[in-house]
Amino acid sequence: MTAPRLAVWKFSSCDGCQLTLLDLEDELISLSGELEIGFFLEATSDTLPPPYDLSLVEGSVAADADLERIRWIREQSRHLVTIGACATAGGVQALRNLSPLPEYQSVVYARPDYLDSLDDSTPISAHVPVDLELRGCPIDKRQLLEVITAFLADRKPDVPTHSVCFECKLRGTTCVTVAHGTPCLGPVTQAGCGAICPAYARGCYGCFGPVPTTPGGGGPNTRAMLPLLRRDGLSEADIARLYRTFNAEAPEFAEAARQAEEETG
Repeated sequence: MTAPRLAVWKFSSCDGCQLTLLDLEDELISLSGELEIGFFLEATSDTLPPPYDLSLVEGSVAADADLERIRWIREQSRHLVTIGACATAGGVQALRNLSPLPEYQSVVYARPDYLDSLDDSTPISAHVPVDLELRGCPIDKRQLLEVITAFLADRKPDVPTHSVCFECKLRGTTCVTVAHGTPCLGPVTQAGCGAICPAYARGCYGCFGPVPTTPGGGGPNTRAMLPLLRRDGLSEADIARLYRTFNAEAPEFAEAARQAEEETG
């Protein structure tokens, strides 16, 4: 019986989420016997033809060529999982969406007319159906391992959807907001990192994006966070910047940033 064929693709990104897969190290030895690498240029130049049973896609759609390429990948993939903030919410590069693109190009590049860029940096789901989104900047290797092993076992991945605050309590971390008045997006940010920043007395920066909105109406109460963040020393401009840093195209965080800017006015 042929092993399932895995492909790992890069769009506009820093490669950090692909490196998370390579950082699995010992686990990769076991996985190598269960999967056949069809395409993964970060690891090997050898490639196999499609179709692919599982495609992991890193990066946002930011160039004209990306549009045709992601559609082809979707056609050739039985399952498609986006990995990281770039692929799930446009990433840090989506900050360019807030101003006309030529303003950035003329400052950064000597010959911007050579560039092939779309006006906006957008998540993969804006262009093709996605089977699962794995959040983070970068993603957590434990969650990635869970997704791959769940795929091999033909079951639904067990990826948490609660907030970072739960992770703080699980590891016994004192709330940085309550104890020190440190601005923190933990209450509205999806878990996955193990609450790394609060464990080192820093507020959560929201790199795993907003907790999901449930059919019953639950979700990130970003409006309630505004007075708390302001109380802890952030201006409205700082609040908008904090929400946009990693997940500028995540609807709940984008709306929170807009609300903060409106209150500035």
